[in-house]
Amino acid sequence: MLLQFNFKNFKSFRDDTTLDMTATKITEFEHHVIRNGNEKVLPVAAIFGANASGKSNVLEAFRFMAVYVVRSFGFGDERKKKGKDGFLLPPPFLFDINSKKEPSLFEVFFTVDEQKGLKTYNYGFTVGRKGIEEEWLNSKSKSSRSGFKRIFYRDGDELDLPGISEKSRENIKIALEKEVLVVSLGAKLKIGKLKLIRDWFFDNEIADFGSPEENFLLSSLLPGNFTESKEVQDQVVRYLSAFDESIVGFEVEKIGEDDKKQTRLRIFTAHKVIGSNKTATIPLEFESAGTLKMFALYPLLKEVLERGSVLFVDELNARLHPLLMRAFIINFLNPETNPNHAQLVFTTHDSWQLNNNLLRRDEVWFTEKTTDGVSTLYSLADFVDEDGLKIRKDENYEKNYLLGKYGAIPLLQNFDILGG
Repeated sequence: MLLQFNFKNFKSFRDDTTLDMTATKITEFEHHVIRNGNEKVLPVAAIFGANASGKSNVLEAFRFMAVYVVRSFGFGDERKKKGKDGFLLPPPFLFDINSKKEPSLFEVFFTVDEQKGLKTYNYGFTVGRKGIEEEWLNSKSKSSRSGFKRIFYRDGDELDLPGISEKSRENIKIALEKEVLVVSLGAKLKIGKLKLIRDWFFDNEIADFGSPEENFLLSSLLPGNFTESKEVQDQVVRYLSAFDESIVGFEVEKIGEDDKKQTRLRIFTAHKVIGSNKTATIPLEFESAGTLKMFALYPLLKEVLERGSVLFVDELNARLHPLLMRAFIINFLNPETNPNHAQLVFTTHDSWQLNNNLLRRDEVWFTEKTTDGVSTLYSLADFVDEDGLKIRKDENYEKNYLLGKYGAIPLLQNFDILGG
């Protein structure tokens, strides 16, 4: 489970920023809290804020970290041979003379249930214009009283690898390039401890429904074995019937081959014909935007619930009724539908989710941008009002949020379209 994500100097976030998934000592909705070893962890984090306040950048920061971990084995000389830059350079905070020259930091704390028991890992790195400047991996067992134990630490060209076998140490030192992460290289070399870290990032899912291009791509992805398995298709029908009972089945039609000789398919949804036992089909792409979004979310939701991993969704509310969005969130809050402790981190503009007895205060987060263009991220549980008091659990969160009590709302003026 994800315990904490830290990052710095990424897009609109200049300073140290933390998204903390561990539970505070507040008392509401105690059934939300998952006891994971010695940790008390939350299944959901909802991020609210004005447009351009930095909500999406929180998820983009995690996406950057995950992509770098999963792909960096191919960075360095391999990319240069193809005429590309040697690695991915994170977009730093640009409205500051110093920040745009400094490296960006990414760090996670998470738990993994291994055969020998639950372990907590702390992994992170900093990356700048010349490649990886620092990288570290530490671990702690459930029963440990001495804190984290170092697996490796990297500082520029210096490498300390006490938790790696002697043979593997030599292989890493020989093959490591400045643009490549030790974790990524170690996973390729099949070093168990490092492959575990790489795979944790690989198992998480990230969806961006604020991007039209990615929204189209997501809606074209099919659940595993969907085209061959009637059982899988029936599972999707049952899932969709929670909000749309008109869809009773699917049909798959082969429509040729693409340039790579792969079979091109077209999916149709089957609907009941009024007054008969027959069905009529329409192309899947003709369904409503909300149905297409729920269809796109199905394989991601299924994967993370089965794995107990993390689903990041930007603009979860887009094209979804608030009640349908609530039902989606409850999948993660309900232990019966979420037995493997999957987690959901999402951004939204749907303030109704603040006023429907759904979320704890420490599951609610806000982003706000200063006049200097610096984004900040803070929890409702940590927020202190102008009188120096924390927010009570009996407050009307939605009303107070829209009134600006917690910040993180747009400062509006009349639109001056015509001038004059």
